[in-house]
Amino acid sequence: MTADQIKDLISAGLPCEYITLEGDGRHWYATIVSPAFEGLRAIQRHQRVYGTLGGKMLSDEVHALSMKTFTPAEWAQAQA
Repeated sequence: MTADQIKDLISAGLPCEYITLEGDGRHWYATIVSPAFEGLRAIQRHQRVYGTLGGKMLSDEVHALSMKTFTPAEWAQAQA
């Protein structure tokens, strides 16, 4: 899968204010900002993102996805 395909899947399943994705075609690194992360712990946020990928993780189309997840407020603070 390409970075654009993965970004499209994540964006289709999760309202994203900002998303970047880098990788080598097997190992991906994402930064995702979404209001849907409000009140969720890190593991719950990651589960929400994995949920947008459906069976892509299980079928090994996306081998590994490392991510940093932020609410819009957390992102604004991180950028300050």
